[in-house]
Amino acid sequence: MVGHRMDLTGSALILEGGGLRGNYTAGVLRFFMDQGLYFPYVIGVSIGACNGSNYVARQPERNRVVNTRYVRDPRFLSYRRLFAGGGLFGMDFVFGTIPLQLVPFDFERFFTSDQRHITTVTDCATGDPRYYDKDHLGRRDFLRILQAGCCLPLLQKPVRFDKCVLMDGGIADPIPLRKSMADGNTRHVLILTQPRGYRKQASPLTRLINLRYAHFPGLSRAFADRHRRYNETMQCIDDLERKRMVFTIRPATSLSVSRAERNKDKLYAIYDQGYNDATAHHAALTTYLKGLCERGGNENHLSQGRTA
Repeated sequence: MVGHRMDLTGSALILEGGGLRGNYTAGVLRFFMDQGLYFPYVIGVSIGACNGSNYVARQPERNRVVNTRYVRDPRFLSYRRLFAGGGLFGMDFVFGTIPLQLVPFDFERFFTSDQRHITTVTDCATGDPRYYDKDHLGRRDFLRILQAGCCLPLLQKPVRFDKCVLMDGGIADPIPLRKSMADGNTRHVLILTQPRGYRKQASPLTRLINLRYAHFPGLSRAFADRHRRYNETMQCIDDLERKRMVFTIRPATSLSVSRAERNKDKLYAIYDQGYNDATAHHAALTTYLKGLCERGGNENHLSQGRTA
């Protein structure tokens, strides 16, 4: 097994978000766990952070179960609740009932793991990213941070934590490669949920966001600039990949699911797709991890947030 044969010191696993498209990432992580491949540094955005937590806790089936079993349960996802002034996802159910009762999360295994796990969120006051390391959080606070990292504007209410108001990390830092570099990692494996060449367009919701969150100008600025930040990051990743400085696993074409997908068959299909893609990349990934990753040329122009 590759994870038992090589020194992974200085290697990072970076997990993009994307709502329930993250079931693709879950499939990739299941393959990694089957191979005993555990990176010492894991950083994720939105559902990427959630998937990464189960990876660190060594719960190989939990991502698939949580991301599919309850998608048609209104406690999990409900447009009626959204239109009534609540959120699209039932956060108390997703980050309370499920991990504490229905599909228990292994907190002990997670918090005693030598692996780092970092959740990316957006500070609504400043519009900057903030990064929360599991080693600085308790059980309840960790669930609150995971919840904050999944709160998209207009769809969910922000989370108040440690005198901050927090929302989805994908607004401020959609793919935290720069953070991984700043933390001293030299090999970066990225699991992405969009195909090569994908670029975001400016959101038509920007004006509505400005009105709805007028009291958070930092958030409004970050949201308006989100597509440029994302596209700049993707260009950086493509450039570094050509130089063999990073390694990516991503779908060959756009995933046929929405951020709030409720079709279980489609969700199972992209999970299998992630597993199969990871299998196909296994040999190349092993070669990359065994090689030395050059440090030169890693500069990019993304702003770095604060680590909590």
